[in-house]
Amino acid sequence: MSLQVENLEKNMAKLTVEVPAEKFESAIRTAFNKNKNRFNIPGFRRGKAPLQMVEKMYGVEVLYEDAANTLLDETYPDAVKECGLDIVSSPEIDIQQIEKGKTFIYTALVAVKPEVTLGEYKGVEVEKASAEVTDEDVEAELKRVQDQNSRLVTVEDRPAADGDQVVIDFEGFVDGTAFEGGKGEDYPLTIGSHSFIDNFEEQLIGKSAGEECEVNVTFPENYQARDLAGKPAVFKVKVKEIKVKELPELDDEFAGEVSEFETLKEYRDDIRAKLTESKGRQAASENENRVVEKVVAGASMEIPQAMIDTEARSLAEDYARRLQSQGLSFDDYLKYTGMTREAVLDQMKPQAEKNIRTRLVLEAVVKAENIEADDEAVEREVNAMASAYKMEADQIKARLGETGMKRMKEDLAAQEAIDFLVAEAKLV
Repeated sequence: MSLQVENLEKNMAKLTVEVPAEKFESAIRTAFNKNKNRFNIPGFRRGKAPLQMVEKMYGVEVLYEDAANTLLDETYPDAVKECGLDIVSSPEIDIQQIEKGKTFIYTALVAVKPEVTLGEYKGVEVEKASAEVTDEDVEAELKRVQDQNSRLVTVEDRPAADGDQVVIDFEGFVDGTAFEGGKGEDYPLTIGSHSFIDNFEEQLIGKSAGEECEVNVTFPENYQARDLAGKPAVFKVKVKEIKVKELPELDDEFAGEVSEFETLKEYRDDIRAKLTESKGRQAASENENRVVEKVVAGASMEIPQAMIDTEARSLAEDYARRLQSQGLSFDDYLKYTGMTREAVLDQMKPQAEKNIRTRLVLEAVVKAENIEADDEAVEREVNAMASAYKMEADQIKARLGETGMKRMKEDLAAQEAIDFLVAEAKLV
């Protein structure tokens, strides 16, 4: 294999790889042995026809694609190592020459990690995030717990009002025809929750238990079911029950039931202490974000589009895995939202670029300040992972491998760089 490297504008490079003709012939033979049972040649049992007969009947190019893929898998990783470039994108492969008896030639267009010029990064000034806990914060949390411990009581002496929960049967019609997914029975709906189409819930105010009515709505233009988007609909609704939320009294008895404390004052004090701790963590995280964003904004770099595209694909793949873990395939998600894969990738690109800029700047700070995660920090992280996954530390190391452990050290160094930047910053 021979390699030529051409550095292009905007942190792009083109690798030209030439593979000897005899290696291409060997790859064709490998492709033939893998696929020979696919070919049906008169006069030969399936899989017994020689290569020459297969090429004569199907054309000499019939195995070129498989042979090329074999050579790309074999030679591209070696080309990456040999070129010495820090490649940060998937390659855009272009076959330049593919013909029996001749050198196999291809090019790989790749993005190269850009150089970062740091601006001001020590002593940047940012507004300090507030960690103050107000009386209103405490009361809001207390009300939340009170609401969690409420109970629903059926009312029969009045019609439905805002905030009530109604139990309804309903069926929706568009142009007089019932549509799929538009029917429900014994459905609990809280008026004012805005969980149904706009203006649906409001039309139930004033209706009594046992009453039937028609509710007129219009589906929003961006509604997930494209066949309903923007269309007017009529729902036939029967109100079966009306329930009102009954809240417990905020007193010592309530505190004793929902907490380990005997008095409401003690419970309030505990809420304040926990909110103070939580808000402190949130404020520290927000301070980190503000400082890093300020440092990133002051740095300059030229990020190749191919690098952004690669990061966007990675984000999309992570999102697809999260959907899958929730029981929804990515294809179903696209169908329900009416989006395309290209549209999802386009949505991911701003975040992808932000991720890249942040990572590159932190790496530049690590380099400028000679920051390195020490062995103790690595061991602490490994032990934390082992505890979280209920595994032995050695098992974690084995699973991560050399590449994973290297990435862990880099991530820890990046966090140390963030700690350094925050310590040096002026929080006002």
